[in-house]
Amino acid sequence: MLSLYSCSDNSGSTSSSVPAAPGASTFKKYCTSCHGADGKMGLNGAANLAISNLTKEEAVQVITNGRQLMAPYKSILSADEIDALAGYVLTLRQ
Repeated sequence: MLSLYSCSDNSGSTSSSVPAAPGASTFKKYCTSCHGADGKMGLNGAANLAISNLTKEEAVQVITNGRQLMAPYKSILSADEIDALAGYVLTLRQ
């Protein structure tokens, strides 16, 4: 009797793509309309995230409480989502 076992994921995906970085989907949903997919768009005065000097902690504060025209996200996102989003924003730097 021959038994075969597989450890691969056969969920129907034909792509071998790497899972998105934590915070990437949140950024896409809430931030790209002003910051752009690469963080450089700057619509409505949005900061160019590619050249931002904010620390992760400062980014958490801006996302949580808002700044200038940017709305606060403390009532929309959980603390963990905000932390992941702040971490993702740092990956957009050049």
